Amino acid sequence: MPYDFNKMIDRKNTNSIKYDFAIERGKPANVLPLWVADMDFATVSEVTEALVKASTHGIFGYSEVKDEYFQVLKKWFSTHYHWDIERKWLIKTPGVVFAIAMAIRAFTKAGDSVMIQRPVYYPFSEAIISNNRTLINSPLVYENGSYRVDFDDFEKKIMEEKVKLFILCNPHNPVGRVWTKEELTRLGNICVKHDVLIISDEIHADFIYPGHVHTVFASMKHEFFDRTITCTAPSKTFNLAGLQVSNIFIGNAQLKSRFKEEIRKTGYSQLNTMGLIACQAAYEYGEEWLTGLKEYLKENLDFARDYIKMHIPKIKLVEPEGTYLLWIDFHDLNLSEEALEDLISNKANLWLDGGTMFGPEGSGFQRINIACQRETLAKALEQLKNAIDHFDNV
Repeated sequence: MPYDFNKMIDRKNTNSIKYDFAIERGKPANVLPLWVADMDFATVSEVTEALVKASTHGIFGYSEVKDEYFQVLKKWFSTHYHWDIERKWLIKTPGVVFAIAMAIRAFTKAGDSVMIQRPVYYPFSEAIISNNRTLINSPLVYENGSYRVDFDDFEKKIMEEKVKLFILCNPHNPVGRVWTKEELTRLGNICVKHDVLIISDEIHADFIYPGHVHTVFASMKHEFFDRTITCTAPSKTFNLAGLQVSNIFIGNAQLKSRFKEEIRKTGYSQLNTMGLIACQAAYEYGEEWLTGLKEYLKENLDFARDYIKMHIPKIKLVEPEGTYLLWIDFHDLNLSEEALEDLISNKANLWLDGGTMFGPEGSGFQRINIACQRETLAKALEQLKNAIDHFDNV
């Protein structure tokens, strides 16, 4: 069935942190939000129907899932990524960030070194620092409008800082890289050589643009599989973040046991009933919806690229290979971070994610969420254009 992704949906007054908490977070009340990574599209209709059916029943007791839940996951990962998962690898958690924090606590001790590659999703840093681990950064290299791994720096810091755990972001948020098999192999071989465990955050894996292919890191080699915690979720793919369900895969039985023990220490057991229902329905019935969504997002990307090139040439799009998040380079405006934030928030009346949120390496960048109706995207880009034009004429 066709899906109308252009249909505007009013999200205000729904307790949405994206639309209803601008004032509480220091933004103008009428700011246009393209920041947090959820979408302005209604999810798969079968998901809504399954949730309504469960609500009508009226009893919300402790719940678990039967084998059907795993089977829809198995089909999804086999069909999309040629990865044949086994049920014994699966651990369900209320979120990927929760799982990353549990893995840090399970596989390292206070003071141990955990590596990331900034600019990167900011909860990685928060999870490391708040658990009293030592954050080690091997920054990505930005050159010729794209990002690459500095493999020499990566290995050097692993050795010098005695890194125990590496958090891989693939596809990479916010810079949009989809790491190639060659890049993943080099990273993995270095980790194997120095006995480093890997958390592979693959939550954006279902959003890959033409010409690129997502590879599940753990699927590449047994040596990688045996030391990897693979983090997945339906939340980004099907716009289910508020239902809090993620599927974590750990093939090494000893690592899985340690991970589960850390979760037990939190007192957490069964997941949200509605999250489990939504996850199963989404993976079972959401293929056609997702195909249409990805086509729409590609058109949004094309629109944004063309608009920026034609109307806002002083800013530069870092061409994304995956995700629905654009990483925009504002360096040519020669603004301080404070002036750039003022331009975005007060002059353009936009709520974006400032680049320094993802580490100092993000200075001069902004992240824009294009998972919205094209009318919204066009309005946002026009507001940005007008603000920059006014800045140039002052």
